[in-house]
Amino acid sequence: MFNIGMPELILILVVALLIFGPTKLPELARSLGRGLAEFRRASSDLRSQLLDPPVEPPRQPTPTPAAAVAAPATSAAAGEAAPESTIPAGAPAEAGGTSATPAAAGAEKSGQPSVG
Repeated sequence: MFNIGMPELILILVVALLIFGPTKLPELARSLGRGLAEFRRASSDLRSQLLDPPVEPPRQPTPTPAAAVAAPATSAAAGEAAPESTIPAGAPAEAGGTSATPAAAGAEKSGQPSVG
């Protein structure tokens, strides 16, 4: 990058020694070395993040609660009979006007009002 030979490097060090003095020069060199090391570390981390594919940790299966695993209890499974129709007794079940209960259906055929 820069074509600096040995004489130029010695000249730069002598000028730095005259400017900063013998006590301050080692501290400056140490901090410059730490800065360069940090820059190299950051650039290599960035390079590895950009070039390498992201590695995802293996997924562990999540435990399911016992209530979610068991089949939900229905009213028929609990011993209760499920209603076969949601139409109230005495209301017409179809467009023809027939009643939902057998007793009401028999009363309609006979012409007597159903008691209910």
